[in-house]
Amino acid sequence: MRNKVILLSTDSWGKGDGELGQTILESFFTILKQEEGKPAAIFCMHRGVLALTDASVASLHLKEIQEQGVPVLACKTCADYYEVTDKLYAGEISTMKRFIELSAEHEVFTIS
Repeated sequence: MRNKVILLSTDSWGKGDGELGQTILESFFTILKQEEGKPAAIFCMHRGVLALTDASVASLHLKEIQEQGVPVLACKTCADYYEVTDKLYAGEISTMKRFIELSAEHEVFTIS
């Protein structure tokens, strides 16, 4: 994941069972935080912003990744839509313009 931008557009990875998807997402970020090669940023949009709240176990790992110096960003429009702007445990509010800038500089890896 070194120098890639992770685009997180879901709070449950995959199309099957939601609980399993949340567990898979948590596992991904648990492993990612232990890797030496960190992503350039993690940008959360659509339901991905929900993974930044304390309702998601993944938020604990995203907070640790953020504390390791990786920008963890939440789409403002999405956070407003889901009414979680003031409920983020990890990450900070950002804009689609920032995502466009990041995606122009780095390869994007999408989790949906």
